[in-house]
Amino acid sequence: MPSPTGSVVALSSASATAFSFGIVYLGYWGVHEPVPWRFMDILVVLFALGGFACLGLVPFMATRPVESESNDAGIRVARRLFLGGVSAIWLAVTLSVVR
Repeated sequence: MPSPTGSVVALSSASATAFSFGIVYLGYWGVHEPVPWRFMDILVVLFALGGFACLGLVPFMATRPVESESNDAGIRVARRLFLGGVSAIWLAVTLSVVR
């Protein structure tokens, strides 16, 4: 079953928006502070970087070539990357708030 019209554009813009929100929060959180990092700080940064990697790959996976026009394998992979990226960013934000 083909994806709805506009799903590539919507998924790509949603991933760019989530990416920018994550970058803004990470800058606000204080990656640049001179205080020595603890284990929880490293976990926050690792989850955030993993989420940024997933969100950055969404447009590439959504627009990759497929065998036929009705094949939506690229969109399915992009949706999973989007879900994983947003989940990782939210986990990083939650860990930074809880600590």
